Amino acid sequence: MTLHFQREVDKLKRMILNEAAMVENGLQKALKALRERDEELALEIKKSDSEIDAMEIEIEEEALKILALHQPVAIDLRFIISVIKINSDLERIGDLTANIAARTIDLVKFPRLPIPENLSRMAEVALVMVKESLDSLVNLDVELALKVCDDDEKVDDLHKETFALVRNKVKVEPENIDFFLMIMGISRYLERIADHSTNIAEDVMYMVEGKISRHQQN
Repeated sequence: MTLHFQREVDKLKRMILNEAAMVENGLQKALKALRERDEELALEIKKSDSEIDAMEIEIEEEALKILALHQPVAIDLRFIISVIKINSDLERIGDLTANIAARTIDLVKFPRLPIPENLSRMAEVALVMVKESLDSLVNLDVELALKVCDDDEKVDDLHKETFALVRNKVKVEPENIDFFLMIMGISRYLERIADHSTNIAEDVMYMVEGKISRHQQN
């Protein structure tokens, strides 16, 4: 490995970790805004999504440049491929975070209707999954990555419970249908965030072990 190549790889690592920190911080703020019905904070998160979009493009261009100029092999190639895929998942989490912020702005119109407990628990688990998937990336921790993959089922179960709750609520409180449809939308965003966190964890396992774990049955 040449010194020039190592410097470019180190730069790419810093870029992807900076993006990861921004995405995690954005999700924390978006869920705080949801919890507290904080319209101003939700607007801030919604506007910051363009920064993550710009970072995604910059990281992808840097990774493709390294591939073209250095033609890495073995573990170096796995690293670059994993960064490209993780970069895409981080951008999607950023988009979904902005969607949650947008729905939060709408929910402010319904101050007397409480956020369902299922959704609050789902938000907590999804946030932990994002944090732990990114920690597994920082530390190349396969065990932590495996835990993230296992936790995805918890979010799926909570999403199903929230769907059932919304379906019943719409029947008995048709006057609040707009509120409950927004709750369902947020639940779906959280479920997708958990999926992207799982993707990141699986890519960490690939980076470390060289094995593709997607779609494998337990």
